[in-house]
Amino acid sequence: MAETTFRTLITAFTDFLTVAIHTILWERSIYPKTSFLSARKYNFPVKQNRHPKVCEWINDAVTAVESELLKGRVHSVGVVIFTKDSKPLERFVFDVSRFPDVPVDDLDTLLQSGDADEPQSILPVVEMEEQFRATLSKLTASRTSLGPAPEGCTFTVAIELKPDALAPVSHPQPWIPAQVADDENDGATARHPTAKTTPLRAIKAGEMKFEAWIEEAGSDAADG
Repeated sequence: MAETTFRTLITAFTDFLTVAIHTILWERSIYPKTSFLSARKYNFPVKQNRHPKVCEWINDAVTAVESELLKGRVHSVGVVIFTKDSKPLERFVFDVSRFPDVPVDDLDTLLQSGDADEPQSILPVVEMEEQFRATLSKLTASRTSLGPAPEGCTFTVAIELKPDALAPVSHPQPWIPAQVADDENDGATARHPTAKTTPLRAIKAGEMKFEAWIEEAGSDAADG
């Protein structure tokens, strides 16, 4: 077990997010299988893309996500798969809205329960890794229910901000604002009217609490 600060919690999540992104890219065949190598994480067999530019892009994206998570702005993180025509096909969602609400000045302060009778909050590493392992297993199994992705798909990483959160502003700007799309103007955050949602797992290990699921667009997106 480890003492939990908000920063250590976010670091644990973003480490998992990095592995999850590589797993999704492998399972959805976004890049050639020969560009991946076998590895282990959380005592689970995983795949990692070994192309330097892909790794750099993923690391930069996760760093940008981490920055917003530490500010408490993020409601969910999504890995979005697009068809070759840039239509959203699938969205792998990680809902982090249940993460603790911690002021920026207290990022390295130990998290404590609001109940004085409860012990100080801890991050149960073994339990957390079991939860991460189970979630990766679900991601790996998702290829059966999703079926093969069409050729030429691409991906991006998107965040959905909390309703009261200010949009990130920095130079250079790592995030491109996207409007929630309607039926005639699809976008990264669009919910297709015939979308299917498949739950993956609800993760709970100490203060590490989030949910994961897959959203699929309608058949017309897949056919496009």
